[in-house]
Amino acid sequence: MPKYKNLDGTTPGKGVIDLLKWKALDPLKGRKPRPDSVVTPRRYNDGSVLTSSAPNISWIGHASFAMKFGGQTIATDPIFAERVGHHKRRGKPGIDARDMPNMDIVTVSHAHYDHMDLPSLKAINDKTLFVVPKDCGSVLRGAGISNVIELEWWQSHEHGNVRITLVPAQHWSMRTPLDHNKRLWGGYIYESADGVAYHAGDTAYSESMFDAIAERFPRIDWAMIPIGAYEPEWFLSGQHVGPEDAGRAFSQLRAKHFLAMHWGTFKLTDEPLGEPPERLRAWFASQGLPAERLWVFDVGESRSLQ
Repeated sequence: MPKYKNLDGTTPGKGVIDLLKWKALDPLKGRKPRPDSVVTPRRYNDGSVLTSSAPNISWIGHASFAMKFGGQTIATDPIFAERVGHHKRRGKPGIDARDMPNMDIVTVSHAHYDHMDLPSLKAINDKTLFVVPKDCGSVLRGAGISNVIELEWWQSHEHGNVRITLVPAQHWSMRTPLDHNKRLWGGYIYESADGVAYHAGDTAYSESMFDAIAERFPRIDWAMIPIGAYEPEWFLSGQHVGPEDAGRAFSQLRAKHFLAMHWGTFKLTDEPLGEPPERLRAWFASQGLPAERLWVFDVGESRSLQ
C-alpha cells in the first residue's frame, strides 16, 4: 500500500501497462512526439548576481531557480546534469555549477530524478541546509549529505530571515520499484521581508488543493509553476499541469507574478519544447491579464524581486 496520497486521497492511476501503451501503442495509432521548432533562449550568467544584497531570481532550467531572498541564497530543485535517464539536456544550465555561490538553503520538491539529482546536490556547498519532504532525507543522507531537514505538508522551518513551508502538490513519488509513494512530495512557500514566493514542484491541477494553499497564504508575490510535460494528456493530466491549467492555478492563488518553469530543458513528453510558453501567453491574453505579470525566462536570465 502507498504510504502517501494526494490531499484529495488520490494517486495517479497510471502504471507500467499505461506507460507501454504510451510508448508503444500510441505511435502505432499515429500519435507521436511532435517535432521541436525552437531552441530555448539562453543568456550568460556567471552567478555573481546571487552575491548581491538585492533580492533577485535566476532560471537555471527545468524546475531549478536560484534566488537571493530574505538575505539568503536559495536554490530550488537544482539540477546541472547533462542527462536525466535517457533524456539529454537541451542546452547548458543557466548558471554553471562551478559558478554557483555558496547556497544557504536548497529545497527539493520530491524524489523523481529530474528534481532530486544527487550529483547536482553534492556539488553544492556542504554547509547548505537541504529542505526536503518527509522520508526523502534518507536519499540525501545515503549520498553523504547530512544537513537535512524533512517537512510534512503545512510544516514550516525558519532559517535566517526566511520561513519555508512545505505545501501539497498533486503528484506522486518513486525512485526505485520498491518505494512507490513511500516518500512525500510537495511545493514550497518562502516568506521573508522581501515578500512571498511559491515553488509548486511537480503538480497536476486540483481546485481544492490550490484553494487550500491560497487560503493559508493569501499573499503570493511570485509563483513558480510548471507548464510543460503534459502530452499525452490521457497519461499525464493526473500528475502534470498543462499551460492552461497552470494559468487557472495562478488565478486561484491570486499571485502577482507567474514564473514559468518545467519546460524547454528536457524533452520528457510528446509536446514540442517551445509550445508551453506560447500556449500560456495565449491563455494570459484570453483572460485579459497584463503581460508583465507573466515571466517567461530565458535560461540564465535574472530578474529583480523588488
